[in-house]
Amino acid sequence: MLPGRGRNGRAARPPRILGTRTAWTAVGDGEFFCPGCGGDRNYQRLTGRRRLALCGVPVLPRGAAGPVVECAACRRHYGTDVLGHPTTTRFAAMLRDAVQTVALAVLAAGGACSRTSLTAAAGAVRAAGFDDCTEERLDTLVRAVAADAGRLTGEPCGPGLAIELHEALDPLAPHLAAAGRASILLQGARIALADGPYTPAEREVLATVGAALTLGPDEVTRLLAAARTSS
Repeated sequence: MLPGRGRNGRAARPPRILGTRTAWTAVGDGEFFCPGCGGDRNYQRLTGRRRLALCGVPVLPRGAAGPVVECAACRRHYGTDVLGHPTTTRFAAMLRDAVQTVALAVLAAGGACSRTSLTAAAGAVRAAGFDDCTEERLDTLVRAVAADAGRLTGEPCGPGLAIELHEALDPLAPHLAAAGRASILLQGARIALADGPYTPAEREVLATVGAALTLGPDEVTRLLAAARTSS
């Protein structure tokens, strides 16, 4: 081996004299969606202290590090904002609840629930994850929604119903692509159209759904027209 050369013939790196080392301390844990692994993983929330290292030996403090999130599987570190992304399990539950809430709101706005609208709504809710959803169960839930706070079916989207829609859709919207947000609105539109043209109350509910999904008024109008054309 030539002097100053490594095993592969390349120039050997001189030993590093100065550097920085970080001592990490776990301050919490949980489950998160790891962007590196692409799935749900356990994590540790870490805070650290930096020290200047001389020949690999920590000698002088250099301040705080982190906090960071460390994936238990791939050991990569991420900013704590990664915890704002729902796990796949949580995301599926949010989507399922959102579709059911939209279906109930549209049915309640449509007045007396026809069998065709109940069938369309039950199909959408089952596809979203409520496998045991039936037309009869939805009919019962719609009556409960209508009775809540004295609301009547067929009325415009009142404050209470608008709040329920925003509570279900606002947390979900940032994690959906534009196509996903449009899909939820289109599902509601098809339920409304199952027993005939949109009623004013149904249009108001669907406009509230679009706003909660951060879809602009022009986009909502376009999607409602598209649903009517394809139905």
